[in-house]
Amino acid sequence: MTTYVALLHSIVLGPGKRLVMADLKAMAADLGFGDPRTWVATGNLIFEADDAPIAAIESRLEAAFRARFGKHVDIILRTAQGWRRLAAQNPFPNGNGADIGIRVMRKPLRPDALARLGRIAAPGIGLALADGDLWIDFSGKPSETKLLSHLTTRKLGVGTLRNANTVNALAAMLD
Repeated sequence: MTTYVALLHSIVLGPGKRLVMADLKAMAADLGFGDPRTWVATGNLIFEADDAPIAAIESRLEAAFRARFGKHVDIILRTAQGWRRLAAQNPFPNGNGADIGIRVMRKPLRPDALARLGRIAAPGIGLALADGDLWIDFSGKPSETKLLSHLTTRKLGVGTLRNANTVNALAAMLD
């Protein structure tokens, strides 16, 4: 068995409707995944499953989500080992965990994306790539920067943003 971490891109099901984590865990259990658990209500899921290609499990989860909740949601998956590596690569270890975001990507970002975003970012915002995932030290409230509008699937590819506190909490749940 392999332990996986799944990140849902958006858990808003429609106007005023959010996904309940108990329902997400039930969906995973119905797929035959073991020990499904979540970290707060932010669309994160940890579970056990037979070893399989990441893309195959992502597809199964996305299809099950659409069937159960009536909406497509991109789901990005990492193995526990991959998640621990991701958490350990924080290039801003002294920053405020709530102000540090990571856009976890399905396909690694190329260095030219970092250069493009660097031209948009306000002074004081730190950017770094680690294994193709984008780390951002917003140095303040992420919602107060125009950079957020450039961190979209349309502009960067399939991925989802989490803060360093969530990344670390998920890593701790794996231990």
